[in-house]
Amino acid sequence: MIAIINTGCANINSVRFAFERLGVTPEVITAPEKLASFERAILPGVGHANVAMKRLNEQGWDQAISDYQRPLMGICLGMQLLCESTEEGNIPCLGRIPGKVALLETNELSAPHMGWNNLNVLKSHALTAGLDEQDQVYFVHSFAHSVNQSTLVSGEYGQPFSAIVANDNYAGMQFHPERSGKVGAQLLQNFINWQL
Repeated sequence: MIAIINTGCANINSVRFAFERLGVTPEVITAPEKLASFERAILPGVGHANVAMKRLNEQGWDQAISDYQRPLMGICLGMQLLCESTEEGNIPCLGRIPGKVALLETNELSAPHMGWNNLNVLKSHALTAGLDEQDQVYFVHSFAHSVNQSTLVSGEYGQPFSAIVANDNYAGMQFHPERSGKVGAQLLQNFINWQL
C-alpha cells in the first residue's frame, strides 16, 4: 500500500490518479503516525519551500519521514524538501538526500524551467529501469538540486541539474512523473517495483 503525504500544500489528485491508472490505489494521509504502516510513500509538493517545510515541521512529518525505513519518493518540491537545504527561503530541509537546492541558472533561457526535456541516465538503479536517452518528462521548477553522488539521472536547462536522486530508501524526481505520459507511468511503476 502506498501513502501520499498530504501536508496541505500539494496538488495530490494528479499523483493519486496516476497510480490508479497503474492499478494501485494509494491512500492520502494527513497524520504522520500513520506513515509507518505503509509499504511505500510519496511526498508531493507544489509551492514555496519555506511554507512547505514549516508545515512539515509543525505537523511532525519531519520526524516521521526521518524514521521511515521503506521506499519514500519526493516529487518536484517534495524532492527538494528531502535534500539538505534550499536557497528558496534559505532554509534547512529534511536532510535525507545529500546535496543542496539552488536557484536554477537559466542564463538566456526563460525562467522557470517549464516544459518537456530529455533525461541523461548517469547510474543504473531500479528507479531508472527502461529509461531511454530519447525519453522526455515534464518539468516545472525554478530551483534545482546540483548533480552529485546521489544523482541517478540529470537534466539540463541552462545548467546540468538532478532529475532523479536516491539515497538509501529515499528518492526524488524533480519533474512530474504524473504528467509525463508513458515515461512517467514507467517511472511510477519502477517506484512500485523498487525493493530495498
